[in-house]
Amino acid sequence: MSDIENKNVVSPIQGEGIRGDGQAKWYVVHTYSGHENKVKVNIEKMVENRGMQDLILDIVVPTEERVEMKDGKRKVKTRKIFPSYVIIKMIVTNETWYLVRNTQGVTGFVGHGSDPIPLTDEEVARMGIEKVYIDLDVEVGDIVRVISGPFENFTGEVLAISPEKQVLTVKVSMFGRDTPVELEFAQVDKL
Repeated sequence: MSDIENKNVVSPIQGEGIRGDGQAKWYVVHTYSGHENKVKVNIEKMVENRGMQDLILDIVVPTEERVEMKDGKRKVKTRKIFPSYVIIKMIVTNETWYLVRNTQGVTGFVGHGSDPIPLTDEEVARMGIEKVYIDLDVEVGDIVRVISGPFENFTGEVLAISPEKQVLTVKVSMFGRDTPVELEFAQVDKL
């Protein structure tokens, strides 16, 4: 290979311009109101055109379906859970930061200026963007506190654990009786 062919052939994956630990993480990007889907499509096109699929892995506009009654009929409507935000799984390099930051409709990353802050695994799990495997250090008989969901702030004893399903059965006391409830790992903290 001549010097000309070898010159300036540095992949961002090899460390050039990588910020942080080089791991793909989820980041929140703020957009103009109503531009979430346009931003998603534009970034996807630029990623494909520039061959950056190994750096920007996924782009999500979190939505939920709501059933509404209109004129006596049930209508299913899709609404954005976080209006004006797009969530992107990416490895932050100078190039990926610049691409996202300069996409039409993007106002910036959530974080400090030019330093985006990644979502924690717990935040990703709670948002339902990606199923995150949680290694919960509990055993049958341990006491846990429920931190989210309809049983929030309840405490109970662990009756059974299913690591492959990421759920556990907890005995909680409500209305004067012990009731077993099935909870996801992300919904509890060990006491």
